[in-house]
Amino acid sequence: MPEKKAGTAKKPQARRATAKGDNYVCELCGLSVIVDEDCGCEEVHEIVCCEQPMKKRATRARAAK
Repeated sequence: MPEKKAGTAKKPQARRATAKGDNYVCELCGLSVIVDEDCGCEEVHEIVCCEQPMKKRATRARAAK
């Protein structure tokens, strides 16, 4: 039986922490949240609504007035 090499298993992709300006939306009720302040933590925090994690939405560039 061939030996398994150490470190060949794929690692889960790292997620970045929530940052200022990130936009999240609840897929059940439609609530939208925009992050206005960074917490400074390195760990990932999930924003939860309707008992499920909210999905990150792509941010749109704002039109200059």
